[in-house]
Amino acid sequence: MAGTDPQHHFHDELSHAETQTTSIDPKRGGWITFPFITVGVMGLTLASAGWTSNLIVYLIEEFNVKSVNATQIANIVYGCTSLFPVAGAILADSIFGCFSIVTFSSIISFLGIILLTLTAMLHSLSPSQGEMPSRLQLGVLYSALTLGSIGLGGTRFTIATMGADQLDKPKDQRVFFNWYSFTLYFAFVISSTVIVYVEDNVGWGWGFGLCAGTNAVGLAVFMAGKRYYRSVKPKGSPFISLARVVVATIRKWKIELVSSSQTQSLQNSYYYGTSEVANLPSSPPTSSFRFLNRAALKTEGDTRPDGSITKSWRLCTVEQVEDLKTLLRLFPLWSTSIFLSTPIGIQSSLTILQALTMDRHLGPHFQIPAGSLSVFTLLSTSISVSIIDRFLPSMWRKLTGHSWTPLQQIGIGHILNIMAMAGSALVESKRLHIIRSHQLQNTLSVLPMSAFLLAVPLVIHGAGEALQFTGQLSLYYQEFPVPMRSTATAMIALIIGIGFYMSTAMTDWVRRITGWLPDNINQGRMDCVYWMLVVIGVANFSYYLMCARLYKYLHVDERDTTNSNSETKINRLNGSDRIGGVS
Repeated sequence: MAGTDPQHHFHDELSHAETQTTSIDPKRGGWITFPFITVGVMGLTLASAGWTSNLIVYLIEEFNVKSVNATQIANIVYGCTSLFPVAGAILADSIFGCFSIVTFSSIISFLGIILLTLTAMLHSLSPSQGEMPSRLQLGVLYSALTLGSIGLGGTRFTIATMGADQLDKPKDQRVFFNWYSFTLYFAFVISSTVIVYVEDNVGWGWGFGLCAGTNAVGLAVFMAGKRYYRSVKPKGSPFISLARVVVATIRKWKIELVSSSQTQSLQNSYYYGTSEVANLPSSPPTSSFRFLNRAALKTEGDTRPDGSITKSWRLCTVEQVEDLKTLLRLFPLWSTSIFLSTPIGIQSSLTILQALTMDRHLGPHFQIPAGSLSVFTLLSTSISVSIIDRFLPSMWRKLTGHSWTPLQQIGIGHILNIMAMAGSALVESKRLHIIRSHQLQNTLSVLPMSAFLLAVPLVIHGAGEALQFTGQLSLYYQEFPVPMRSTATAMIALIIGIGFYMSTAMTDWVRRITGWLPDNINQGRMDCVYWMLVVIGVANFSYYLMCARLYKYLHVDERDTTNSNSETKINRLNGSDRIGGVS
């Protein structure tokens, strides 16, 4: 999977090497850190997934929140747990480093789960049956959810970057990301079955207490590996250097750029820095977003005799300019994933409401909790991750003669997620038909229809999520500037967070404009909501195809160089190779 082959321009190769040698202790790291990080991921994910998977049911049954309102609250929480990783990643990249952020966030997560456990165990902190919760009860509940969200946000993706930083070879980093993804989803499976079952059948206090215990174990094992971890020292906020590029470009807006035909003048006119790396042969700025090249254009008074910058907000290095260009190139692709996450957020919430009205019995005595139906998605995702890693790349190369790329992987994920929405629409149409035929519109009784019919679209959704999740993780880690690696993996969390907030807004809009989502969903038209999501998915996929076709890879993935001819390699190094083999 993810990983980056450090081949771009010659200057970028040397800059990457300099960063690695000056920031990383070569005596630490390696695969010895893998069990500590993996067990840490397992414990922390079991804890977080244990309370988030069944949150909607907890709000409905224990805090007497109306069903659609409960999905709204849950979507906000899910959004927060996805947005907070960005803040954690920025702090890790800029000031504290990954280890400190993961440790602090794990402690915050533990405190939040303890507080949530108290709401389930103390009668004074939860309302009686049929009563509305008091301000104190809501205050404690929301405080617990906030602490839990902050803790979850600071660990999930920062720990992924930390694990990859322990390994030097791109191949090893890809192997780690595969195991990280598998561990993440396997922990989700256990949480959605074992812990959710305990919450529904033994007691909410016992279930949340189990979450707190796994959090504590995961934190303890993670910290036990501290003496083996390799620490990548943060070098200040990369966002400041990006802001400097923007300011320097504006200040030099009227200065004329050097012609691209004057190769020697190009190299002499731009600033590459004062290190030994900068004094070696370097490539001039790329032609894309050419106006930004002004930020690295040297003018009189910009540098001192020793080559250092006199005014940092007037002159930037070529590398800083190229870093900003990289983010601008990735932004359209990144935006397509937001509109992919929005329908997924709506589907995950509405599926629970559907399951609550359907027969969930497995045998005469055992009933599957509604919150555990997501296990079909998680199992599908876990299995699909293994298949993606071991079989699909080689099969794709045999069929097409080209290497499997992250953008192709994400594109297939888009298609599968559209199919999952269509499947959910068909299942809901059947559910509504049974309601009308039995005249159950005004009741909340369980329908004579198996909830396991929902498993089919959930399995398709899981396969699509495996493709697009691991594809994005690979793409962003591979293509982002080196100083922003933690931010790169957290970009996926940001996508999910914005998607959940947009799903909340879209659900509210549908409730106000249409009659499709009443409090009693038996009287609504949830199938129309799903078909609307299919239309949105098709439109977004068309937008994605356009963005993917125009995108040019900056770094060569090791898989792409294995069986390629030299001409393809040269084209990739020059940034001219495009997705799908189109040059």
